[in-house]
Amino acid sequence: MRIIKFLVLALIVSSCNNKKASEASNVVSKTKDNTIEITNTDLEVYDFNGFQKFLEKKDDKVYVVNFWATWCAPCVKEMPYFEKLNQEYKKENVEVLFVSLDFPHLYESKLKPFIKDKNIQSKVVALNDVDMNTWIPKVDENWSGSIPATIIYKNDTSKFYEQSFTYESLEKELKQFLK
Repeated sequence: MRIIKFLVLALIVSSCNNKKASEASNVVSKTKDNTIEITNTDLEVYDFNGFQKFLEKKDDKVYVVNFWATWCAPCVKEMPYFEKLNQEYKKENVEVLFVSLDFPHLYESKLKPFIKDKNIQSKVVALNDVDMNTWIPKVDENWSGSIPATIIYKNDTSKFYEQSFTYESLEKELKQFLK
């Protein structure tokens, strides 16, 4: 089973391997009154070397880093909990980061419209690095590669979770870092 999960993750992150590329595009959508709205959506895309800075900040802020994909039903189900956490704890120096592991060829057709349609307010970046055998253990040595997966950290203290959350369980884990 771990091999299958690992192969799926390998397919997810396959494509170009650049440190950071900002992809901007116009997302066309219909509003409730059937008018057409065009919105520019930026997406920061990183290889692991460029992304790693998001796992190493030391500024007394608590970071909640969630690895997910639009095709992952448990990931999508728990996203509102992370959004709520980000809003409710922003004043307590907490920041949520969503790290998309979507296929690069789906950024325009799936990922960017998803971010807009769900009105995601937390920062979203895409991790596009095909060398998952190298970067997955750098995130956590016990990570099988399955998602959803989350890291909560503050300075040099961190905890890794390879699981789905309810709002209550996520808040409980966060509060350990707010003491």
